[in-house]
Amino acid sequence: FTTPADGRDGIGALHLAAVSGGVLTYVGRVGSGFTASELVALRRRLETTERTAPPVEGDLPSGSEHHWVEPRLVAEVAFTEITSSGQLRHPVFRRWRDDKSVRDCTRDDLPAAEPPPRAEAPTPEAPPRTIEVSRPEKLFWPAEGYTKGDLFDYYATVAPRLMPFLADRPLVLDRYPDGIEGKSFYQKNAPEFAPEWIRTETVWSEEGDKETEYLVCDSREALLYVVNLGTIPLHVWSSRIGSLGRPDWCILDLDPKEAPFEHVVDVARAIHALCRRIELPSFPKTSGGSGLHILLPLGGQLTHEQSRQLAELIARIIVQQLPDIATVARAVSARDDKVYLDYVQNGYGKLLVAPYSVRPYPGAKVSTPLSWSEVTRRLDPAHFTLVSLPERLAGEARCHLAPVLATRPDLPAVLGRLAQELEAVSDADSP
Repeated sequence: FTTPADGRDGIGALHLAAVSGGVLTYVGRVGSGFTASELVALRRRLETTERTAPPVEGDLPSGSEHHWVEPRLVAEVAFTEITSSGQLRHPVFRRWRDDKSVRDCTRDDLPAAEPPPRAEAPTPEAPPRTIEVSRPEKLFWPAEGYTKGDLFDYYATVAPRLMPFLADRPLVLDRYPDGIEGKSFYQKNAPEFAPEWIRTETVWSEEGDKETEYLVCDSREALLYVVNLGTIPLHVWSSRIGSLGRPDWCILDLDPKEAPFEHVVDVARAIHALCRRIELPSFPKTSGGSGLHILLPLGGQLTHEQSRQLAELIARIIVQQLPDIATVARAVSARDDKVYLDYVQNGYGKLLVAPYSVRPYPGAKVSTPLSWSEVTRRLDPAHFTLVSLPERLAGEARCHLAPVLATRPDLPAVLGRLAQELEAVSDADSP
C-alpha cells in the first residue's frame, strides 16, 4: 500500500498483483472505492503483515511511500482495460473475496513478469483531425440571429475550460438539429455512425435492465463532433468511468419557478455560510436557466445515495433557517412561490448540465461558473451568453469551478460539524 497524502487517512492506495505464468506479477494500484473508515481499518490490518521486500515481480514502484505486505488478501477490482504494460486502467475496489485464495487470482492475458516485455516500436502519430461545421448559416436562435456556426465557434473557444468537466464521464446529448424552435431529443446511446476515434463506454443500467453505450468526450475534436450534430447543452454524470459508483460532486439545484431571483441568491448565500461553518467547500454556477447550482466536492468518498443524503440534510437545514423563501416540496403546487432546493439530482446516472454549456432558451444563456463575490442581488444570469462569455473567460485567470474536480474534503469531520448544525436547528425548534 502507499502512504496517504492530501489529508487522507489510512492508506493512499492498495498495490495489486495477479498470477501470470506462475509468477505473482504487479498490475498497478487502486485507491478508489473505499470509504474513509475502510481506509483506516485496512491500514491497521495490513501493518500486521508488513515486510521489507516486495513479494511480487514486475515493474515495481520504489520509494519510502510504498509499503509491501504478505500477499494474503484477495480483492475484487473493476477496471476498464489492461494496458500494454500489464497495468489496470481506472481500477475501482468492489469488495473482498474471502472465498478465493491468491492462487485463484490468475490472468493469462497479463504480460509475464519474466522475461520483461520487449520495447514496442512507437506508433506513428495520426494526422490531426479537423472537424468542420455543416450548414453554419442555419439559424439556431432566430430572435437573436445566432446560428449553428456561432454555437460551434463558441464551443471551440471555451473547449479548454469545458473539457476537464467532460473527460472520462458518460455524456448525454440534447440535440436540436433545427435550432431551439425545432424538434429536439435526448440521446444517451452513441450514434451508430459515430467515427471509431471517438471513445464510447458501455454502462449497465439496473433500473432499465439494459446496456447503454455512452459517448465520452475526451478531446476537443470529440466535443466539436457532437456540437455539429446539433447538440446545444451537454449533460454529464457526476462520476467517472472506472468509478461510476463514487461521484466527484454533490449538487443542490436552486429552482425559483415563480420566486424572485433575489430569493435564489439569498438561499445560495445561506448554503455558502452553512458550508463555511462545516468547512465544506462550495462552488456556485448559473444553471443557464432561471436558477443556480451549488456544487460540493466529494473526491469520490461517498456513494450516490450518501451524496443525496448529504444534499438533503443541507437543504432541510436551509429550509428551517429560511422557511419564508425556501422549500423542499417537489410538487410545484406545494411550493408557494418559494425557491425549491432540489437534492434528488444526486443519484447513479443523474445528470448535470455541464459548466459552460449553452442552454436552448431565448438569449442563448450559458451555465457559468461564478465566484461567491458575484452571488449578490445584483447578479443577472442573463448577462452570461454565447456571445458574452468568451470575453469574460479571456479576462479570467482560472475557472472558478475547477477545484470541485480535485478537492478532497475531510468528510468525516464535515459530517460531524453538520450533525452539530442539525442539533442546533432542532434545539431552536423545540418549545
